[in-house]
Amino acid sequence: MNILLTGANGYIGQRLLPVLLEQGHTMHCCVRNRLRFEEEHIHERVHVLEIDFETGEGSPFPADIDVAYYLIHSMSSGGDFAEKEAQAARHFIQRLESTTCRQIVYLGGIVNEAVLSEHLSSRLQVEHILGAGRLPLTALRAGIIVGSGSASFEIMRDLVEKLPVMVTPQWLDTLCQPIGVRNVIQFLSGVLMRENTFGNVFDIGGPEVLSYKNMLLQFASVRKLKRWIFTLPVMTPRLSSYWLYFITSTSYPLAVHLVNSMKVPVVCRPNNLAKELGIELLSYRESVELAFQRIDQNAVISSWKDAFVASGASQKMMDHVEVPTLGCFRDLKWREITDVDPAMDRIWRIGDKNGWYYATTLWQIRGWLDKIVGGVGLRRGRRSPTDIHPGDALDFWRVLVAQKAKGRLLLFAEMKLPGEAWLEFRIMRRNNKLMLRQTATFRPQGLWGRLYWYLMLPFHFFIFNGMADRLAGKK
Repeated sequence: MNILLTGANGYIGQRLLPVLLEQGHTMHCCVRNRLRFEEEHIHERVHVLEIDFETGEGSPFPADIDVAYYLIHSMSSGGDFAEKEAQAARHFIQRLESTTCRQIVYLGGIVNEAVLSEHLSSRLQVEHILGAGRLPLTALRAGIIVGSGSASFEIMRDLVEKLPVMVTPQWLDTLCQPIGVRNVIQFLSGVLMRENTFGNVFDIGGPEVLSYKNMLLQFASVRKLKRWIFTLPVMTPRLSSYWLYFITSTSYPLAVHLVNSMKVPVVCRPNNLAKELGIELLSYRESVELAFQRIDQNAVISSWKDAFVASGASQKMMDHVEVPTLGCFRDLKWREITDVDPAMDRIWRIGDKNGWYYATTLWQIRGWLDKIVGGVGLRRGRRSPTDIHPGDALDFWRVLVAQKAKGRLLLFAEMKLPGEAWLEFRIMRRNNKLMLRQTATFRPQGLWGRLYWYLMLPFHFFIFNGMADRLAGKK
């Protein structure tokens, strides 16, 4: 079958794609920037469509589509994110009208309470838009999705591994029905062209109903950690959001949306879909254990941190693959190297637990200061300790170009700055010598931007010199 996959760069989309390919389908993958996608997904049955559903601009849909998956999901920092989600859904439906599509499959959120958060209300509104057209909709509603790289998994991991004692808000007693990401993919692929699912809505969840507190304690048990959790009624949503923001790797706007949603119970209405599809539901503990197996094997397929909404950044930054020179300050370092492979290996391992090779404490302080002023900080880390791809998050940078064969890595700063910053590493020949060229570029905004650059010059002198030396293998 010809299948249209929106959100192909997203956490769920990247996991669903190989499953559908293995089943023999031809995939038409919708992304906002093909640079983030094509390098990792080269396949004769994968076709890329560059589309911005918020504006409706981009490539047309193929006419002979059989099934369309709608996996677009945004919790952007702007207060109008619900309208943006609705507009994206309308543009999607308009484009499908001229195709031969016979089914839409949508992954939304569990919405069985009378009072919903803004986020869950938006998910329900999108479902109504998708279901109002002539095409039959199969809607799957999930709560907390547990898997390596998922937002809920990484946030719980931050809390459990960093805090032996937690004084927490009362919403940790809220009930939810978590589901393993493996089961989510089985449901999404299993309902494909099953006519008894057309026009129907199914809640999907694991076999257990748990409180968030119980989930944290089970997570700690898997990690063989003893944790104590005390809930207090005095922690307001604002305080709860700050608590999540400073302890975990989430951004503050995303923390606000998460806290508001976590106050709402997300428990499934019973149905027989899992039995009909032959799906064996994983327990919460099993899902956590499987996630850590993936992490230990360096086989994390996708991470929520790589999504642009995780930092509030714009996808347009992916267009900056050529670093500007006009009106910019530059710190340029050249170092001779004797062998390409070891140098590239060091560059490709930069950040996260491996650090930035020099003045690690100063990098940590910079990350802490960034977090204080509302930035992403250093806690995002990276998806893999050895692989880097365009669009990946890397501490407080975003990967724009990752061409190991050509000896080039280009990063764009997502930290809070009075300007824009790039950090580039290139292996090239200069005067018949093999050289590492390390370039830090800063395009200031106004007087404060220029002042910032000059204030940071003494730190840059030591940090960038030391980093270049170690990347080149000099120290």
